[in-house]
Amino acid sequence: MSTISLGRYLFERLNQVNVNTVFGVPGDFNLVLLDKLYEVKGMRWAGDTNELNAAYAADGYARIKGMSCVITTFGVGELSALNGIAGAYSEHVGVLHVVGTPSTVSVAKGLLLHHTLGDGDFDVFHRMSANISYTTSMLTDTATAASEIDRCIRATFISKRPVYLGIPANYYDVQVSADLLKTPIDMSLKPNNKEAEDEVIKEILEMVKAAKNPIIIADACASRHNVEKETKQLIDVTQFPAFSTPLGKGTIDETHPRYGGIYVGSLSRPEVQKSVESADLILSVGAILSDYNTGSYTYSYNTKNIVEFHSDHMKIRNATFDGVQMNFVLPRLLKAIASANKDYKPVAVPKPLPLDNKTPASTPLKQEWLWRNLTSFLQEGDIVITETGTSSFGINSTQFPANTVGISQVLWGSIGYAGGAVSGASFAAEEIDPSRRVILFIGDGSLQLTVQEISTIVRWGLKPYIFVLNNNGYTIEKLIHGLHAEYNDIQPWDHLALLPLFGAKDYETHRVSTVGEWNKLTGDKSFQKNSRIRMIEVMLPTLDAPASLIAQGKLSEDMNAAQ
Repeated sequence: MSTISLGRYLFERLNQVNVNTVFGVPGDFNLVLLDKLYEVKGMRWAGDTNELNAAYAADGYARIKGMSCVITTFGVGELSALNGIAGAYSEHVGVLHVVGTPSTVSVAKGLLLHHTLGDGDFDVFHRMSANISYTTSMLTDTATAASEIDRCIRATFISKRPVYLGIPANYYDVQVSADLLKTPIDMSLKPNNKEAEDEVIKEILEMVKAAKNPIIIADACASRHNVEKETKQLIDVTQFPAFSTPLGKGTIDETHPRYGGIYVGSLSRPEVQKSVESADLILSVGAILSDYNTGSYTYSYNTKNIVEFHSDHMKIRNATFDGVQMNFVLPRLLKAIASANKDYKPVAVPKPLPLDNKTPASTPLKQEWLWRNLTSFLQEGDIVITETGTSSFGINSTQFPANTVGISQVLWGSIGYAGGAVSGASFAAEEIDPSRRVILFIGDGSLQLTVQEISTIVRWGLKPYIFVLNNNGYTIEKLIHGLHAEYNDIQPWDHLALLPLFGAKDYETHRVSTVGEWNKLTGDKSFQKNSRIRMIEVMLPTLDAPASLIAQGKLSEDMNAAQ
């Protein structure tokens, strides 16, 4: 081939960067573009049930594979996706949002087209997205269109933020040189300013040398920006006690002997809180200091010796080093820190709570027992997705096996997110290793927002475990305000009828309500293998919740009242 269409060029480039499944919904301004996807071997169109679910799915896929792509149509389609795009921006997830727009001819003539506001403004939706995108591009020149596609793909991968790319409908068949594909997109980071990096390294080493009780805290951006390996090496080399946050759960190997648990301010286990807050040096990797990630800002350090490692800056005490990226600082630090750390004597770290093997089998299931004992069901390499609500708080009591990925949306907190993200994560897992398990925990209320995405999962024969926590309504909302308010209730569903409703043929459904039923099901060897899609309804008492969520609900209610 000497030339290929611009539409095919987009999908060839996505295939080159290992984005093999594309999410979205067809619409008249993107249909010809979607034709081109089928010309590229190895590419798959998910065909989601709506644009919001597609955006959530793209988010889940990107958290496993590094970036993703969602395609919508102009106006009605792209606006339906924006809640999911905003969540990806908030939580540092790289999603390329491709929008099929009206042709440049229609725009030039100012035609009164459908999917517009009827005022001749064809750029209004692009401007809306600009506020929740790392960068944007509306293709207007065929001569530079291919390079703009490359720029947007690179920006998505590097920034770990959404990027908006608008492609006019009359550009899809425009021919570009196929030789452009021979040069891979440069996905590398630009090095730090050496003088600034030198100063950062020097300051950190001096602080490490003087510290008697240092610790490491890993947060969400350690995994989002690909420094999990370096963070583990930092723990190995220093032997400092290591902790994670709710957003960062799974970033550190929780079986590591120096791992001490989840730190979330006053909501932490007492021994974890004591260990963290008595430190005289804190190395904080990828912190996102939001309310639900800090126990409503109840961090109470006894030191100002804090080093924050970020993707685009470093902060040492009160000094900020803009543009100094942790991706370069950490490898250099690892080479030098052993000598600065040679006098450190390791202290004990908090141990995980033991499993509860003494509760009678007839005991009704409750959240505290469930999350502590979930550990025995999980396997190395699992992808565990928890929804905003009881599961995102309860999972902090579960010890993950090695190489387990945790997905939750603690910062953006859009109820229903997990119901879409499980679709994307399942696509990604299948591409990497079909035997890798994807496990969703979602509330009966949250499920009602995105339940249609089960249809996409069934369509492609994906095999996640869907645990529906049935506690009769929006428990997290009830605990914040309106304990018995009607607006926090939902219409009950027959959850075990959902898989056949969406056309599943090879599936399992289970309902468990006691400790014995849970243990029998999760201990079954055949159940432990992801051989088919499964829906498990977990019956829990109304208003039953993890202790940390009950405490967080009170903190949130008090904060809302005070403000």
